[in-house]
Amino acid sequence: MLKEFKQFLLRGNVVDLAVGVVIGASFGTIVTALVSDFLTPLIAAVAKVPDFSGMLFTLNGSKFMYGHFLNTLISFLLVASAIFFFVVKPMNVLVARSKEEEVPKVLTTKKCKECFSEVPIEAKRCAHCTQVLG
Repeated sequence: MLKEFKQFLLRGNVVDLAVGVVIGASFGTIVTALVSDFLTPLIAAVAKVPDFSGMLFTLNGSKFMYGHFLNTLISFLLVASAIFFFVVKPMNVLVARSKEEEVPKVLTTKKCKECFSEVPIEAKRCAHCTQVLG
């Protein structure tokens, strides 16, 4: 049972997924810090609102914290754009480039049905066994 568990853990996709989750979580905290510490004050300086996270309204005693939602929305848009521009676009370019390099092969030889040797496609007889090629 431990051997199967070890085999499961050492499978490539499990390790890749774990690394992706950890890197994604770290990247998320970096983007959240960027939004709350840099972009929100920058936008607040232009819009003359000191802090988005403090923006709220009260309705029947319930607080609606739309400023926190704005911070989270900006953070999401930054993460999505970073993933698009730094992961998806480069991968699409690499895939397109690899497809361009795949030139379809033009057949220049065929196999003899008698001796299975390679002969030029224009040949009428096999050079090895002199079989007439169709």
